[in-house]
Amino acid sequence: MHIEPGVVDGAKILLSIGTAAASIGLGARLAWTSVREDGGLAAFGLRSAAATVAVFAFFELLPHYPVGVSEVHLILGSTLFLLLGAGPAAVGLALGLLAQGLFFAPFDLPQYGMNVTTLLVPLYVMSLIAARVIPARTAYKDISYGQALALSTSYQAGIVAWVGFWAVYGGGFGTETLASVSTFGAAYLIVIAIEPLVDLAILAGVKTFHGARQGPFFPKRLHRAAA
Repeated sequence: MHIEPGVVDGAKILLSIGTAAASIGLGARLAWTSVREDGGLAAFGLRSAAATVAVFAFFELLPHYPVGVSEVHLILGSTLFLLLGAGPAAVGLALGLLAQGLFFAPFDLPQYGMNVTTLLVPLYVMSLIAARVIPARTAYKDISYGQALALSTSYQAGIVAWVGFWAVYGGGFGTETLASVSTFGAAYLIVIAIEPLVDLAILAGVKTFHGARQGPFFPKRLHRAAA
């Protein structure tokens, strides 16, 4: 999902500053809700740190391949959302992406605004969809494959949509650009198929970890229905 250097350049990069500010604002809204409703600042900080380390590992350790206009990553956004909560996931995605750029890929830093927008806006939309497709009486550890698939599909589709937007915004509606975006989107179908299985496997493991019910590391909704 990284926007490659040169895809959007010059004055056009200014738009990414605005979208980044808006997306970080959405992430801050999710973060404030997590602090207020789910364990306070200390628990939020712990989950955010875990999410940041996880995102950094996803980018650096998991397989990623250049396809079409960008790279295909197994970002596991729905996994972070279910396991740690929307607010910590937002912080982890923003800081993990920044750390990856600072320490391993400084050539990606000019594209940070585009890339953070591509990660955070779909996360926010996914949090809204989760509220609709997962009943309040259902703890996240008990979701079905269909519910996990709905979250993964919405998140990854959002990433593809934003990557497509940046590619067309930077390069126009040329045949080559559209073909490259289509190839990239088709490759992400693999991620959409894999991510729900990863979610359910991790949630199955969480069910056996009884200490998570009382500890600050996991959000309340993971083990309990919404109040």
